[in-house]
Amino acid sequence: MNTPSTSPSPSVAPSPSQPARALLKDLQEKFVAFREYMPLTIGIDKQLFALYPEVSRKTLRVALGIHTNSLRYLKIMEKAKNRVDLEGNAAEEVTDLHRAHATTVLRERAKKVADQRKAQRALEEAALAVKAAEEAARQTAEKMQQLASKFSRKG
Repeated sequence: MNTPSTSPSPSVAPSPSQPARALLKDLQEKFVAFREYMPLTIGIDKQLFALYPEVSRKTLRVALGIHTNSLRYLKIMEKAKNRVDLEGNAAEEVTDLHRAHATTVLRERAKKVADQRKAQRALEEAALAVKAAEEAARQTAEKMQQLASKFSRKG
């Protein structure tokens, strides 16, 4: 009698960001600052460590990194005046340096996306050119075959 194996497949390992994403979802459900992508007060990680002692520091930092590097967070950070605590209450001001950093990251991402699209279009155009050349070569070969068969007839 064979019993199914209960051990996980060694080739399927959970991604390090999976627990962090689950934690981030929980933070977004519990705290308006996360839900609304408000600029978080500096040192908020210490408050979160105290509230979530069962969560590893690495998981919490990855969750914070995912959140603060998100497009939505950076767009809000770019224009923000104040940072907020977990409940959304105003804390310290956002510095010009931090706003400028958000702007720089957003511009770099936009440029990267534009470059990727441009490269994709170039690949598609090259593929179309190759396909057109192959079709022209096929047609030429077909015409040559027709001519060869026409003039090779003995009649």
